[in-house]
Amino acid sequence: MIDPISDMLTRIRNAAAVHKTEVILPMSKLKYNIAKILEREGYLGEVEIINPPLAKNKTANFASLRLVLKYQANGRPAITAIQRVSRPGRRVYVGKDKLPVVVNNFGIAIISTSSGLLTNKEAREKGLGGEVLCSIY
Repeated sequence: MIDPISDMLTRIRNAAAVHKTEVILPMSKLKYNIAKILEREGYLGEVEIINPPLAKNKTANFASLRLVLKYQANGRPAITAIQRVSRPGRRVYVGKDKLPVVVNNFGIAIISTSSGLLTNKEAREKGLGGEVLCSIY
């Protein structure tokens, strides 16, 4: 897998399109932190780390992330659109003055800063710029 963040976002987008209740994906600290931001902002219901039972085959002993998707009362997904901004072949960096505004501040952008992962609103408050990972609304 070349870009694990794109894979995560695609799995969430596809699961929401077919009204799945949860998504299971391979665990990494970056994916976990992105999922926790989505949970905190109200786009995901629950984020849980699933530790597999010990097996004889060492390749099967990797942790997974379980993401519970959130839906509105009318059955529409809480995530209308989710897309990758900075890719491995084209990194997108912004300064504190050029932080993106997503759908007139109804959505969020996740920024990788020197203080960790922040939403565009939090980065603006702290006066930090960084790499724009993705946008969600």
